[in-house]
Amino acid sequence: MGKITGFLKAVVSEMRKVSWPKKKELTRYTIVVIFTVVFMAVYFGLVDLGISEVMEWYVGL
Repeated sequence: MGKITGFLKAVVSEMRKVSWPKKKELTRYTIVVIFTVVFMAVYFGLVDLGISEVMEWYVGL
């Protein structure tokens, strides 16, 4: 039980050292993440569509 208590005390100590982002920074980071996810989804969707079309064309020959 002493190891668990020591671990939890260390966790609390480290969490006090964390530099949490301000509201403005958090908003900016959230927008960047959402934009990146949407961009990657569209990109991979188009790549998948292109590969599918090439495969359909190739099988149709």
